[in-house]
Amino acid sequence: MSSETGNTVERKGHCLCGKVTITAKRASNEVGACHCKMCRRWGGGPFMEIDCGTDIIFNGEDSISVFDSSEWAERGFCRNCGTHLFYRIKQSQQHMVPVGLFEDSAEFEFKGQVFIDERPEYYAFANKTKDYTGEEIFKMFASS
Repeated sequence: MSSETGNTVERKGHCLCGKVTITAKRASNEVGACHCKMCRRWGGGPFMEIDCGTDIIFNGEDSISVFDSSEWAERGFCRNCGTHLFYRIKQSQQHMVPVGLFEDSAEFEFKGQVFIDERPEYYAFANKTKDYTGEEIFKMFASS
C-alpha cells in the first residue's frame, strides 16, 4: 500500500450512487496497488488505492456495510450501489481508499505495489515502482 511519507492533501470523494461521501483530511498523493488474491477477488483486479490515514469522515454511514475480511483488516462498501469504499487496518484504523473515488488529479503518482508475488502473469504495470512481496509487507507492518 502507499506510504504516509508522501505529500498529503484533503480530498473529497463519493460512491457511485452518491449516498456515501468521503472527506480524507490527509490523503496521500501516492497510489499503490495490491495484487493479493483477496483484493483481486474483491474487485476483479488489483486494488488501486491511496493511503488516507485515520483522519477520514464518511457521510451516509447508514449506507456503509463492513466486511471482516481477515484478522487484521476489514473492507467497507456502499450497501446501496456496491462501491468499494475502503480497506481498513483494524489495529491502527488506517484507511486505504480506492483512488477512483476521488476526482482525477495530475498530483497522483503510482509509487508502489504489494503482494507482487501473488500478481498473476496475465498483467503487469510498466511503471517503475517499489515492489514488495507478501512476506516483506508483513515484516514491515510487524516492525511498526
